[in-house]
Amino acid sequence: MESPNHTHLDPSVFFLLGIPGLEQFHLWFSLPVCCLGTATIVGNITILVVVATEPALHKPVYLFLCMLSTIDLAASFSTVPKLLAIFWCGAGHISASACLVQMFFIHAFCMMESTVLLAMAFDRYVAICHPLRYVTILTNTIIARIGVIAMIRGSLLMLPCPFLIRRLSFCQSHVIPHTYCEHMAVVKLACGDTRPNRVYGLTAALLVIGVDLFCISLSYAFIAQAVLHLSSQEARSKALGTCGSHVCVILISYTPALFSFFTHRFGHNVPLHIHILLANVYLLFPPALNPVVYGVKTKEIRERVVRVFLREQATGVKTSE
Repeated sequence: MESPNHTHLDPSVFFLLGIPGLEQFHLWFSLPVCCLGTATIVGNITILVVVATEPALHKPVYLFLCMLSTIDLAASFSTVPKLLAIFWCGAGHISASACLVQMFFIHAFCMMESTVLLAMAFDRYVAICHPLRYVTILTNTIIARIGVIAMIRGSLLMLPCPFLIRRLSFCQSHVIPHTYCEHMAVVKLACGDTRPNRVYGLTAALLVIGVDLFCISLSYAFIAQAVLHLSSQEARSKALGTCGSHVCVILISYTPALFSFFTHRFGHNVPLHIHILLANVYLLFPPALNPVVYGVKTKEIRERVVRVFLREQATGVKTSE
């Protein structure tokens, strides 16, 4: 197992400690991390393959789902390998440049995912409140532009953070009490004035979580209003049923994010390992559960997945014969 001691001597190296106080359980923590990482890869690749191979699923809602799956896969590859290296081998050493790169991508992907969730809320709003204009509003060109905007928004909002950290000096410990290079965990190690970093980090978080949650809530307020004006109970149930998967994904994504955000900012009496566990729940659970939610609750995807597996099984039987 690597030692963090020499990181005090080398200013170009940080050491990710893992979960302070729970180091003896790191090997056990690796089991759910492996399961969640595997579920993320299998589930999201399944979603991408099924949507890509089924022309009937080339609709806005499923194209947005593909964007979400791609972001979840990228975010998982940014965190899980290093996380397992820490839990299995104590291999926490990471160069300063690699730490900043990991920080940029993890937070940028989270911001991109929030933007896609907002776009999916807009998709449900148009589908229920303006069904006759659905095809003309959400064209392939508009969907592609939304994807580009999500990438640009996440990248631009996160871009100043590595540069703001580069100007800081780390004259004391280089040991990061975390499982990944989280922005504030790195900033807290600096010796100089960190107010610009703290202010910008809080502003970026509020711009993403605050604005997106407000717009999503507004969309569903209009949806609820439109549904209440429907004449039959069956039409109401059908309309609300189309939103079920998206609401579940929003709860899965934003609930741990908000818990992590508020405990980090205001939970000064909350133990450090709770902060870190919440941060890891926020990064690991949504990518693994999102494809499960859509696979179970969306009839079209569920039927296509079953059909693909039956087709492969039939092909395997014919080959063996």
